[in-house]
Amino acid sequence: RRVAVTSSPNASDKPLLAVLRGERRDPPPIWMMRQAGRYLPEYRALRAEKGGFLDLVYDPAAAAEVTLQPLRRFPMDGAILFSDILITPYALGQDLAFAAGEGPRLSPPLGNAALESLQPHPERLEPIYETVRRVKAELSPQTTFLGFAGSPWTVATYM
Repeated sequence: RRVAVTSSPNASDKPLLAVLRGERRDPPPIWMMRQAGRYLPEYRALRAEKGGFLDLVYDPAAAAEVTLQPLRRFPMDGAILFSDILITPYALGQDLAFAAGEGPRLSPPLGNAALESLQPHPERLEPIYETVRRVKAELSPQTTFLGFAGSPWTVATYM
């Protein structure tokens, strides 16, 4: 599997990007797939304060805080953007809700004919862009900033 790695003026200072380019580093860089999250008491407190999951995702200050919380506790080499893979279909015009005990729900469900009926809402991405700006401003030059995207199949299945 190929991984696209972009270069930047200080990309060589980022251990995670160096390893993805094939370099060996000692110690090897670390990050965890479920890095943000539910296990941290500070996350649980912020989540309780904000209410719903989308309220947390759509508050750039809170989402940036959640992104950065694990880095304050552990020496991770990558920060993972706190968001959700279903923000894309939400920005494409579907409604998104998280049902307690059930998970995410997009509506209306789409069939081939319904795709043309979506009305894009690019403004739904602006809080995510602001979160990215805030996190980037806080990261050390050695820390790689990672986004997460669902495969087209995964996102289409939800849709």
